[in-house]
Amino acid sequence: MIQTLIDSFAQVQDVLFETVVQPLMLWLDLGEYLEDAFNGTEWFLVGVCELIVLFILLRPLESLIPVHRIEGSRARWNDFTYTVLNRLGVLTVIVFFVLDPLLNMLLEQLHLNNLGAFNLDDLWPGFTDRPLVSFLLYLVVLDFFDYWYHRGQHNVRWMWALHSLHHSQRDMNLWSDDRNHLLDVLIHDILMGLLALAIGVAPSQYVLLIAASRMLQSLQHANVRLHFGRWGDYLLVSPRFHRLHHAIGGGRESRGANTLGGHNFAVLLPVWDLLFRSARFGNMFAMTGVRDQLPPPQGKGRSYGHSFWAQQWLGLKRLLCALAGKSEF
Repeated sequence: MIQTLIDSFAQVQDVLFETVVQPLMLWLDLGEYLEDAFNGTEWFLVGVCELIVLFILLRPLESLIPVHRIEGSRARWNDFTYTVLNRLGVLTVIVFFVLDPLLNMLLEQLHLNNLGAFNLDDLWPGFTDRPLVSFLLYLVVLDFFDYWYHRGQHNVRWMWALHSLHHSQRDMNLWSDDRNHLLDVLIHDILMGLLALAIGVAPSQYVLLIAASRMLQSLQHANVRLHFGRWGDYLLVSPRFHRLHHAIGGGRESRGANTLGGHNFAVLLPVWDLLFRSARFGNMFAMTGVRDQLPPPQGKGRSYGHSFWAQQWLGLKRLLCALAGKSEF
């Protein structure tokens, strides 16, 4: 069954590439990039599959067991725009396949100087070079990096200026994972791409790693009253665990003796929050947003924008103010 699906996917990729992508690349006189374009076609199809699965599985769950009623349908559609742009892989493909030849040049220089490249598959020959083992190993390493990047987004002022857009969704839903500033996405994808290439992740495997991570993150952000049980929430980030991270006054503004600007930064594995003392567990399904969105006196009535372009523009203004040391714009 699985092999049949893989074969069918490969056939669709071949047809799409040969009938649409390849003629377009040749017409644009970009024949030297055909191999990258073929890989990009895979990203596109994986993204399409993700969108279909998310809509079929998570959208009904949001209707059956919602945390609360979605008040702003426009906000959900706006988040869907972000998801379409992100899942079809345009920015990720550009970043990964631009970095790939650059890193290859670096590896050639290392080789010429008798310095070997590091590859996680070589840690335990005969064991770590097995596909499933190496996949899980790469997933853990990338998730560890994601934890610290995410923690930085809440503790470095200019990073929070961009990341706060992600937290400004009061009606968090299955599409909200991709509600991010484009500059924030670009920086994150460059660093993730560099790390993946540096530890030996093949492009085809990177596609699957990112797809698996994105699907789980969509579940975490869904408007569903769902958790994985007392012990399950310690093993994998659940919607309830992550919703506490998005809680008003919780994601960045709560500070305690053992936390720096919030809690529950883990992207997939709560073990990082447990190890570095930033975990918070609870039975409640919190309301989401940023405190300064609230009207006075609870907040400042700050707007994060209602449309895609307004949100991007306001994010840039917040970034410039943060870099200039100003608190408002």
